[in-house]
This record gives sequence, structure tokens and C-alpha cells, in this order.
Amino acid sequence: MLFLLSPAKSLDYETPVPDTLPATQPHFEGPRGPSAELIKILREKSPQQIAELMRLSDKLSALNVARYGAWASKGTVGNAKQAALAFDGDVYGGLDAKTLSPGQLGWAQERICILSGLYGVLRPLDRLQPYRLEMGTQLANRHGKDLYAFWNSRIAEYLNQRLAADRTPVVINLASQEYFRSVDLSVLKARVVECVFEEWKNGKYKVISFFAKRARGLMARWAVLHKASTPRVLEKFDLEGYVFDAKASAPERFVFRRRSA
Repeated sequence: MLFLLSPAKSLDYETPVPDTLPATQPHFEGPRGPSAELIKILREKSPQQIAELMRLSDKLSALNVARYGAWASKGTVGNAKQAALAFDGDVYGGLDAKTLSPGQLGWAQERICILSGLYGVLRPLDRLQPYRLEMGTQLANRHGKDLYAFWNSRIAEYLNQRLAADRTPVVINLASQEYFRSVDLSVLKARVVECVFEEWKNGKYKVISFFAKRARGLMARWAVLHKASTPRVLEKFDLEGYVFDAKASAPERFVFRRRSA
């Protein structure tokens, strides 16, 4: 069973990590890999073009142009950091990877997949170099007009490889629609279960983006702590007041609700 997460725009390269923490190479990295192909396209664009393409300020555009220029075909201790510790933001505040033990991070490495516009898929301990490239970016390439055309079936095929040994392959979707759309469901050979997190507000339950993002990270953390191996086990998720609502749920859509944040 694999858990899918979205990446984060904000990055943390200031907080140090233990020297003993392992780091791995992303699957699609390498001098002739898909990530390098995208970097080549990005390097051909001016700061103004990057600003318009990604709707960034001049300052952020300049920062990311510099990042593309510095990006290497292989991450190292000097230019990269483990993905689960480098990504910052709501989801990763919920995951709180820095407080997981080496053994727990090892479990996460085998079961958590972080979808990425540049890297395709990352494992928690994969070396991540600073970048910005959201999956929804309309970056034209030799495969088509955007990153969905670029990644095409590659991400689903990778997930199939990761799930090949499972008798009943399952993907738990904790990613946003923007990122999950990069998984070609016609190619994916697995049951998909979506987790939805709702808050009680103004007399009804609804999804509130900030809380939902954090809850996705919390679910991934809970799965790591409890070594969750089947979808049924996830019904016991109870961090920060969430409770599984069987009546609101369906076999492929688990709904978790709470009355107050």
C-alpha cells in the first residue's frame, strides 16, 4: 500500500539534519532523466518568462532562475536535502518528519510517494534540490503543452512497479487534485482510496484547505506510526480530533470529520 502526497512550495534548507540520516537518489533524476530534461527547458527562459509562466514576483522569479542554473543532475550532501525534511508547509507540518525515528523514516521510505512537477515522484529520503515547478504549470515540452503530457503514464508505471509485490495493491490518495491528476488511472493497477477531511462550520461539514492540507500530513504520519498496511486500519485515524464517519464514506472515499479545530 502506497500513500501519495503533494509537495510544498516553501522549502527549508536551514534546519540541519543528522549526518547519519540516509539519503537516496530520486528515480527520475540523472543526466539524461526526465528531471534534467525539464531543467533544460526552464534554463532557456528569461526571469520575465518564468515570472509570467508561474505567476511569480520578480524576486521569486530571479530566485528560481538561479535555482535552475545551479541544479545538478545528481543531488549531493552539498546541494540537496531529504525531501520529507526539505519540504515545508501545512502538509509537512502534519507529517513532522524531523520527529520520526530512523526506523519510522525507513518505513515511510517504502510507502510514501511525494508527487512532484520536476521529479515526478520522490521518496521521503530522496535528495531534493531547491526548485519550484508546480504540476499544473503550462510548460510546453516535446510531449505536449504541459507537465501532465510530459509525465504521461510514467508516474503510474512507477507506482505499479512499487506495488508489484502486493497481492492487493492499494494507493491512498492524500494529494491535491492538481497533483493526483498526474497519475494515469488507465495505467495504474491498483485500488485508489481518497481521504477527505472536513470541518464543522456554519452548520455543516466542509473541506477547509488549510486544515485539509495539514490533515493529509497527519494521516501520513499516523500511518507511519502505526505501520498501516490496509485501508481498513486507516478508519482508526484520530489525530487532532478527527473521527472516521462511516455514513459519509464509501469504499473508495474515506471521510474524516471534526467539530472544532
